[in-house]
Amino acid sequence: MIKIRNIARFGMLSVAATLALQAQELSLSTVEVEETVDATVVKDVAGEEVRSADLAEALYKLDPDVQIVRRSGIANDIILRGMRKDNINVLIDGGKLYGGCPNRMDPPISHVLASNVDHIVIKEGPYDVEHFGTLSGLVDVVTKAPEAGFHSEGDLNIGSWSYKKVGVSASGGSDKVRVFVGGSVETSGQYEDGDGRTLAEQLDEYVKANPTQAGRAFKPQDHDMNSFRKDTAMVKLFADITDSQKVEASYTINRSKNILYPNTPMDAKKDDSDLFNIEYTVADLGEWSKELSLSFYNSWVYHPMGTYFRKSSNTALVENVMDSRIYGGKIKNGLDLFNGRLSFGIDASKRRWDGDYRKNGAYWGKSIDDAVTKNGAFFADFKKSYDRFDMEAGLRYDHTKITTDEAGIEGNDYDALGGYLYGTYNIGESLKIFGGLGKASRVPDGKELYFRTNPKMGAKMKGTPTLDQTSNYQVDAGVEKMFGDTASLKMKLFYSKLKDFIAYNKTKSEHNYENVDAKIYGLSLEGTYAFTDTLYLDGGASWMKGRKDHPLSGQSDKDMPNIPPLKGTLGLNWDYSDNGTLRASMVAADSWDDYDADNGEQKIPAYAVFNLKAMHQATDRLEVTAGVDNIFDRTYAVTNTYADMTLVSGGDPMLLNEPGRYIYCNVAYRF
Repeated sequence: MIKIRNIARFGMLSVAATLALQAQELSLSTVEVEETVDATVVKDVAGEEVRSADLAEALYKLDPDVQIVRRSGIANDIILRGMRKDNINVLIDGGKLYGGCPNRMDPPISHVLASNVDHIVIKEGPYDVEHFGTLSGLVDVVTKAPEAGFHSEGDLNIGSWSYKKVGVSASGGSDKVRVFVGGSVETSGQYEDGDGRTLAEQLDEYVKANPTQAGRAFKPQDHDMNSFRKDTAMVKLFADITDSQKVEASYTINRSKNILYPNTPMDAKKDDSDLFNIEYTVADLGEWSKELSLSFYNSWVYHPMGTYFRKSSNTALVENVMDSRIYGGKIKNGLDLFNGRLSFGIDASKRRWDGDYRKNGAYWGKSIDDAVTKNGAFFADFKKSYDRFDMEAGLRYDHTKITTDEAGIEGNDYDALGGYLYGTYNIGESLKIFGGLGKASRVPDGKELYFRTNPKMGAKMKGTPTLDQTSNYQVDAGVEKMFGDTASLKMKLFYSKLKDFIAYNKTKSEHNYENVDAKIYGLSLEGTYAFTDTLYLDGGASWMKGRKDHPLSGQSDKDMPNIPPLKGTLGLNWDYSDNGTLRASMVAADSWDDYDADNGEQKIPAYAVFNLKAMHQATDRLEVTAGVDNIFDRTYAVTNTYADMTLVSGGDPMLLNEPGRYIYCNVAYRF
């Protein structure tokens, strides 16, 4: 059994040994990120996605496999191949961050600003052994790197509904030491849907149809308040100690406040987060170490939410104040073996999640009583090319212990062995066939194990302390074809067998989470077509199906939750000059015909939304971007209402519509 303290001791000894070694000179060049058959790379996020700071919205428009979980005007979540929450792994510069809210008001991807992001790597499936908890996908957010010399930028973004964002950044230094500093302030009024209703007015309509929920409505004095304010800052340092040693460190701060969540009973007074990352790399230590890296991260989130702006607070102000923290590290060594590259190492982390209910400012009980998750793991992966065949294989062993301070509940121990095989066969230069199979696991989180309702609701134990971990057995296959310089097409298919999937059972009054075996399968298409050197199409489509092997206790529906219908994206791009690009795009989806009705999901109509964006480099220093989203002011919704989220519900949970026509302009000036 792996002990966390033993891993820490081994790590300190490894650091001491590394610093004592005499490394040979070898330049550590910057890694050029390229898209592969098993990973999608969303590049130039800061340059392309200036509409707002919300990464979830950016990914939803750019990748057909990503669906947005709409909760507010900011801080939205994502679904990847029908999976969400801890079923997908989100990293920020290689570090882990967990939101504080058990209701996913502040998902991990919401704690970093889009304008600070360089690129995002999306890897679908269990084909990652380096990171704890990659069950069915990995989303790796990589922020901007500092550059030598001096570079600075200021940008102003304005949009409909009084949206404003002001950002500044600067980067500079020598070839040896470089620093990046960036910050922004972002605010917005309440967006309006296609029928012209603000967030508060959408809630008014729901309350009108469900009078028992009258206390959820916004108070008159808060009815027209702004929907959020988000302040962020980031500092990043790169230092080349020698030609063969380097250190990279970053610190990201997010300070958000007064975020409105109309389809939940509470709003967030604050979403405060800090994320620190540091990595030391040394190259060519000898035959047994071509590259050794040691990394550490530490993140914490403070998230008080309550009925501050709701009519129910006139009787009693109810809060749930949440604290979340995780820290961890990794030691990874790489060496050349059998004409391939073997990487192996250890990975360890400790996560703490705690929450207090308060009534009129006084302590009122626990929501999560200091849930602590300790994980330690060994991992290894091997990559090798055989003429036309590229092969990857990985293996990971985890030991995890989860405890709570709640009296009478014993902790849980979980052991998991996972791994994968992935191969690509290159048939000439224009055709690739690829596929893989893998197995990964993830443990239940503190909400699924230990969450309690507030005393007004009976302080019921909604979590189920006896849950098993979920395991994913998955097969992928695909083909990628290039048609000269004119067109490209990639098709991917997958089948995922989920053992002990953690599902929410609305029918039960307590212990609402239970394990059930299930399956998800589907396919996706991505392609491009160039009419000329300056006029080209890009697009994709994604379809999937999800079924439980049997209904949950007391239910009859076998549909899996959070399985979006057929979705497609299409963009027409025109490089009308060397300094400008015009893009017209569409995002469309079929209606929700298969959904988990027993657990609060409902039928949602199909939609097609059209957007227009123009980018123009007016001078060497000045760039202007303007656009219109939802040109035809369509009223539509993309997020279903799974009861796992504590949504406003008198009958069906409240469905939140997407924004209507949104007009924006961003001006960036580089000094």
